[in-house]
Amino acid sequence: MTSADQTTNGETAACVTAFESFSKTSGSPDWLKDLRTNGISHFTELGFPKQNQEEWVFTSTKLIQELDFIPALASAGASPDLAPFLFKDLTGPRLVFVDGHLSHGLSELPTLPDGVLITNLASAIETHGDLVKAHLAHYAKTDGSGFSALNTAFIQDGAFVFLPKGRTVDQPIHLIFVATDGDANTINLRNLIVAEENSEAKIIESFCSAGEQAVFTNVVTEIAVAASARVEHCKFQEQNRESFHVATIQAQLERNCHFTSHSISTGSRIARNDINLTMTGEHVECVMNGLYLVGDQQHVDHHTMADHAMPNCDSHEYYHGILGDESRGVFNGKIFVREDAQKTDAKQSSRAILMSDKATLNAKPQLEIYADDVKCTHGATVGQLNNEAIFYCRSRGIDEADARRLLTHAFAGEVIERISIPAVREHLEKIIWDRLEELIED
Repeated sequence: MTSADQTTNGETAACVTAFESFSKTSGSPDWLKDLRTNGISHFTELGFPKQNQEEWVFTSTKLIQELDFIPALASAGASPDLAPFLFKDLTGPRLVFVDGHLSHGLSELPTLPDGVLITNLASAIETHGDLVKAHLAHYAKTDGSGFSALNTAFIQDGAFVFLPKGRTVDQPIHLIFVATDGDANTINLRNLIVAEENSEAKIIESFCSAGEQAVFTNVVTEIAVAASARVEHCKFQEQNRESFHVATIQAQLERNCHFTSHSISTGSRIARNDINLTMTGEHVECVMNGLYLVGDQQHVDHHTMADHAMPNCDSHEYYHGILGDESRGVFNGKIFVREDAQKTDAKQSSRAILMSDKATLNAKPQLEIYADDVKCTHGATVGQLNNEAIFYCRSRGIDEADARRLLTHAFAGEVIERISIPAVREHLEKIIWDRLEELIED
């Protein structure tokens, strides 16, 4: 055995031990057991990502590995106060997960259109096993990401949303994931969203903390958007600043569909968001918006992939970052255009404002193009607020601190205004103002 093998075994030992115990007590169908076994096998092989790997060169997982691996395998029965995490005037279906498990008492499910399913994954596996089996782990692979493999090994619960052909859910679907100060410190969540032809929905994922404990949340969301379907997906991460958050969003997009992704990150000590879109049909339209606002010693990393596998598809990316104190941001976005993907129209933009001399951003926009009839652009800018704009505000009687707030808020607003859900926009407006108060000294 090589020294590398020994290191990997040491790193993964606690996870493997927990898996062995979990697999003995979890009654599940054989196909799910096979998925889990495949997941732990790949995790044992891959281990936790290391900074000598290109995709992780700017983000260390050392602090995550130092946590004792104690997965939340059973509900602790906690019932946290949801008031701080609810969006004002937002009505519609709501699923609440506490420490990785559905809370029936905190969830609300009004009458839904015929055939629409909004439930937890554990229940869906029991009642609609064939439907879940047809999609689960078909999009997010376990052989390239140690965290995705670990998540697959511990698939247990999460959200399941199924939109049958032609069905529309008029009100946004709110999925709330709350971490508490329990005995466990690791939460594995698996979400599956399936939108059949001509269906439509808006889905919000909120990740928050009802305590101060350092909890590691490892979440994978798989999204299958069929022909001519429309899905708007908004992920909002505001967990406490002792926590760790690693998320993968893997979406498969079929012909003529429209998919929008919003990734908003303000919390956690370390946050990593991998957002991967694969266009498997022609005339797909997809947009990826991102906003991160961090301070202290927070670290936030966005990795995106727009995989143009078919011709005549459009993808547009807009990521804005606001970094203060000694925080650090990473943006790595790739537009991948395959040989047959002619008539691709892809744009990518990353912009960041550094509110402190000690804040840093590592940006790496990428184009990988194998077709010749395409329109592809990318760019990244990093800097401080424009002095001329500040001077203009001050000449109108606005003091410097307020001028900085206004200009920074306007910068964030360029992303916020792209969210079509008013309640989410209002909530984010308040979060942005509160965080700016921390980052800008009078």
